[in-house]
Amino acid sequence: MIPLRDDQPSFSTPFINYFLIVLNVLVFLGELSVGMQSRGALNAFLVEFGVVPRHTVAVLTGQSYDSAATAILPLFTSMFLHASFLHVAGNMLFLWIFGDNVEDYLGHFRYLVFYLGSGLAADLSHILLNSSSRVPSVGASGAIAGVMGAYFILYPRARVLTWFPPIFLFHVPAWLMLGFWFVGNFLSGTATSIAETTQTSGGGVAFWAHVGGFVAGVLMIKVFRERPQRYRYGAW
Repeated sequence: MIPLRDDQPSFSTPFINYFLIVLNVLVFLGELSVGMQSRGALNAFLVEFGVVPRHTVAVLTGQSYDSAATAILPLFTSMFLHASFLHVAGNMLFLWIFGDNVEDYLGHFRYLVFYLGSGLAADLSHILLNSSSRVPSVGASGAIAGVMGAYFILYPRARVLTWFPPIFLFHVPAWLMLGFWFVGNFLSGTATSIAETTQTSGGGVAFWAHVGGFVAGVLMIKVFRERPQRYRYGAW
């Protein structure tokens, strides 16, 4: 299922959401420029700024003499890196559709804090359940999963125009679309763990980062209160 748009109105300009989308795209263009130098340079760049669970665990448990910054900084920088054009395009589509309403609810600064907190929770979930992996994990999907979790709680009855490839278009309630997405990631993560394919020798989708980000979003939105005077200048 691929969401195309929702019908939930917002009453403020989502400046932070726009900023995050532009920043992710610009960083990806920067990755392309690094990749044009050599594939090795790009791989080294992703290893340095992506989350490598085994390295993070080694540093934080004192098994490595690298500085703590080499383990902590990637928890944030990895949120703005992507592995391919389809990766960044898909993530930005989800952020475009669901992020504006969550920012409208929270306000600009708290939305940024919420977004980064969701991404951090996603990274930690991935590290916890893939602690031996040497493969760098990159992508905004964990943070965006947190936004989706918040949307799931705030606007479950909103209708999302969804494309079911190859040709079908339907409006489905947000709770169904997002719930299906979450369950699919949970089951995929479980199957991956059972099969012991933890990305130590190859790539893959960081399903547990998605699950962790979504759960974090569901929990945090209950703590973050609605911004005051939300509808003061709105259409209501």
